[in-house]
Amino acid sequence: MFRKMRRYKQQVDSEACEEILRTAARGILSLTGDDGYPYGIPMNFIFEDGRLYFHCAGEGHKIDAINASDKACFTVLGEGTRNEGEWWLCFTSVICFGRIRRVTDNDVRRHTLLELGAKYFPEGYDIEGDIAENWKRVQILELTIEHMSGKAVREK
Repeated sequence: MFRKMRRYKQQVDSEACEEILRTAARGILSLTGDDGYPYGIPMNFIFEDGRLYFHCAGEGHKIDAINASDKACFTVLGEGTRNEGEWWLCFTSVICFGRIRRVTDNDVRRHTLLELGAKYFPEGYDIEGDIAENWKRVQILELTIEHMSGKAVREK
């Protein structure tokens, strides 16, 4: 169902992909938007137990797109590096295909919000207070990964 990577010599293993997903700050969530146009949104996220989790509002373009089709794609770029004496950037990208859904289990919602807060908020921030203030309007999305590939790239 999913294509094999054409430039297979640049492919990285699933462990390297998962490390990027654990450490990257943001990625692009892509959905099928209005009138079949692609809709890509930069998103904060966490990766846990083979799934990606996001937070968002409970309504809007993203939710409408998910209600129309649960197929999704998420793309992340790892931190790039430059080797000494080289001008080009080397980085690893990861692309995940899967099904996305709204999370309704309040324990999972709360856990996800705590993990997102731990990842993105500064030390000492009142995560509990933030969750209490926004609980009613925050939505958690879960993308179950069906296919994942990673690629090591030299931008030259």
